[in-house]
Amino acid sequence: MFYKCLLAGVVGLAGSAVASAGDWPAFRGPHGNGWSEETNVPTKWSKEQNIRWKFKLPDEGNSSPIVVGKRVFITCGQNQGRKRGLYCLDRDDGSLLWSRIVDFDKVLPTHATNPYCSPTPASDGKHVVVWHGSAGLFCYDLEGKELWQRDLGEFRHVWGYAASPIIYQDRVIQNCAPGVKAFLAAFDLKTGKDLWRVDEPTEGNGEKRKDGAPMGTFTTPIVVAQQGQDQIVCFQPRRVVAYQPADGKIIWESTLVNPKGDLAYSSPMIADGVCVALGGYNGSGIAFKLGAKGDIGEKDRLWYKPRNPQSIGTGVVVGGYLYVPDAGPNTIRCLELLTGKEAWSERIGDGAYWGSIVMAEGRAYVTTQAGTTIVFKPSPEKFELIAENKLGEHSNSTPAISDGRILIRTFEHLYCIGEK
Repeated sequence: MFYKCLLAGVVGLAGSAVASAGDWPAFRGPHGNGWSEETNVPTKWSKEQNIRWKFKLPDEGNSSPIVVGKRVFITCGQNQGRKRGLYCLDRDDGSLLWSRIVDFDKVLPTHATNPYCSPTPASDGKHVVVWHGSAGLFCYDLEGKELWQRDLGEFRHVWGYAASPIIYQDRVIQNCAPGVKAFLAAFDLKTGKDLWRVDEPTEGNGEKRKDGAPMGTFTTPIVVAQQGQDQIVCFQPRRVVAYQPADGKIIWESTLVNPKGDLAYSSPMIADGVCVALGGYNGSGIAFKLGAKGDIGEKDRLWYKPRNPQSIGTGVVVGGYLYVPDAGPNTIRCLELLTGKEAWSERIGDGAYWGSIVMAEGRAYVTTQAGTTIVFKPSPEKFELIAENKLGEHSNSTPAISDGRILIRTFEHLYCIGEK
């Protein structure tokens, strides 16, 4: 009961159109914060144990699966991004129901660790929306019929793109970045028409600052309810920003100073009236109290760290403590939310953590780049390992939890894990 109450009070897609109970309809789940209300979620598996099915993917990729009713959706690129696809599978047996492939005649740069089609789809139970970067934003019904598409311009960055769409009420919210013309935008869910856009300041070609340091945002926005008002919060290259869902007007912003570079990979973490943002590329980290408007200054700041471990995956807040996966030193850390003081740091697993932490039944799940999922009990006293589950295939993705099953995407397969 404690975890269900905490889930209700932490953060959610407040007022949004969300698919039915038990679904995992977007990146990091129905609330956008990695929390699941599922029960009977497995804790142990291997390539031979508790595998319900696996689907051979056409190529490598970092996106995560979503689940809507009896359907599982996953994205995957092919031929150096010349083909960018959305795949719909049967949730029960993993068979392919349909696929929709978008042809794109350019080979744009990306990093070797960030294959094309990194964004995760989003669904409200009737529509499925996927952002294919420079190839466009697409909306389908559950049977695969294309409802609309939008060409949003070219998004060129040496490290590619990764921000996933979210659905809020009657609109799609997309962080359209990185690139020389970066912006956050809302589109009508039924027609794809613009509702609003807010440009994000960039320098040069959107890849580097004037001093030559790298810049860019790859993060997925979240929706939070603050003082009775829904807000869309997005981690931009050098600031965390809250927007009004109706018109995109900025409610507040908090600036980060990062001498090494302005990079945002992980999403902001919000709980107990506190927002935490950890910059990428060993960037700065900040925590501040919510409630202010305009430019949030030092008076609302709880703590600031000029340098942190590499942050790509997003953490969770449990009982006043923040649990974060690190992509740099391959550690899981526990920080006191209000002070940033480190309670413990544990080097565990066989690779760096690029995926985000998800929660189920009071347990935390996070997958290493080697395809090993660490299951642990969040506790500020010490790291408490529950299980270490190896699939032996490279993975940069975040698990999805639905109907008592876990879905994990590797560079080779999509696995459905559940006790038989």
